Amino acid sequence: MAEFTTSDGLRLYYEDDGTGQPVLCLSGLTRNARDFDFVAPHLRHARLIRMDWRGRGRSDFAPDFMTYNVGREAMGALELLDHLGLERAVVLGTSRGGLVAMAMAATAPQRLAGVVLNDVGPVIEPGAIARIVDYVGRKPAFSDMEGAAQGLAAFHAAAFPGVPMDRWRHMAAAQYRATPEGLALNYDPRLRDALIAQAEAEPPPDLWPMFDALAPIPTGLIRGANSDLLAAETVAAMQARRPDLITAEVPDRGHAPFLDEPQSLDLIHRLLELAR
Repeated sequence: MAEFTTSDGLRLYYEDDGTGQPVLCLSGLTRNARDFDFVAPHLRHARLIRMDWRGRGRSDFAPDFMTYNVGREAMGALELLDHLGLERAVVLGTSRGGLVAMAMAATAPQRLAGVVLNDVGPVIEPGAIARIVDYVGRKPAFSDMEGAAQGLAAFHAAAFPGVPMDRWRHMAAAQYRATPEGLALNYDPRLRDALIAQAEAEPPPDLWPMFDALAPIPTGLIRGANSDLLAAETVAAMQARRPDLITAEVPDRGHAPFLDEPQSLDLIHRLLELAR
């Protein structure tokens, strides 16, 4: 178990495996290092660095839940690179991780050798925001891990047809913790308070300038064909602003692809070559 301490005193968990090209994996909003278990076997030629965000997985919960924000999380990612003595890395960012990658591009572009955005862009569809706010921070409704896996499979059935139950079992074990009182969230429930308070405090920011900050950095974009968070129209607008953007659409996937699909792997490997 590896950990480092952020500038505001939180202990964050991370994993650092392999040698070669550094790839910093940044997970989704409520997720953790396990987000990249499926792609990891396909990146054995790289140095795969995975972290648990503050308040998620094995990392410390923040005393101030308002520090659960993209800017502070981008600072934490940069502090991890500093801790490891890495000047630059490719960032593989799923959902929230992709937003953090764009924030890093806006504040410290010299630290990014390349970026892969997994099912996220500068426009997040309102329906997806409503769905996220509805589930974040709520106590699990399942009595055990098998029930949680069955629940995830049913909830995602339309957007992720044909996914085997073993994968949903893996996802359930990553998202929940077994306790004597039943299942618990594998993250700080106050993440919900942060989302609501931040939404009430200010209008949604314009994220296009953060996307534009990626202009000098090799960038790829993966979209699930059934995604409710990243619209095809947003992808087209991103391509119009960034003609050299590498894109891939993954069939039978919603938000967000697992990253071990052939289309995802092809894009990731192409981007890693460009980023060398």
